[in-house]
Amino acid sequence: MEATNPVSPTTKKSAHRWTRAQYEQMIEAGVFTPDQQVELINGSIVPMSPQNSRHAAVTTRLLRLLMDACPEGYHVRSQVPMALGADSEPEPDVMVVPGSNEAYIDAHPTTASLVVEVADTSLAYDREVKRTLYAGHGIPTYWIVNLSSSCVEVYTDPKDDDYAEKRTGSRNDSIPLPFAESDIACSDILPK
Repeated sequence: MEATNPVSPTTKKSAHRWTRAQYEQMIEAGVFTPDQQVELINGSIVPMSPQNSRHAAVTTRLLRLLMDACPEGYHVRSQVPMALGADSEPEPDVMVVPGSNEAYIDAHPTTASLVVEVADTSLAYDREVKRTLYAGHGIPTYWIVNLSSSCVEVYTDPKDDDYAEKRTGSRNDSIPLPFAESDIACSDILPK
């Protein structure tokens, strides 16, 4: 199977709309080289933004914080695929999913209690394309850790292809964890 050139994250549609099944066949066939970081978004094969040191450090910090807060019956995954409908397989920076890791040996999760994207250069894409993708698939809580503005954007209450509620947490705020009866301080997430 031949792959077209990956489309830019700013491109809304590619010439060919790929299904998850086709995309997974390409992965299995080794169509993508190990250095090609791509994900399937709304039928388009999209390159993933490279991570600078701030992005990597915040993702790692957030992963540790969420693992510490995660109750039994959930687990935290980082930068691995989730299966959303027939034409999307995004790889969020962090997600909290129901069940154990072993529950996903044969298939990617199709839902999550929380999906997080850490954004600096990808902010517009995460706010537009990723937000509507996650809302459209019923992800109840979506966070964007906005490194440019040093805040956490919290989106909840998915309705159709968007979230009905948006809240922004600054360094002095705490935000609720959707899978536990506790909050997390934004200052613990954001870089100093």
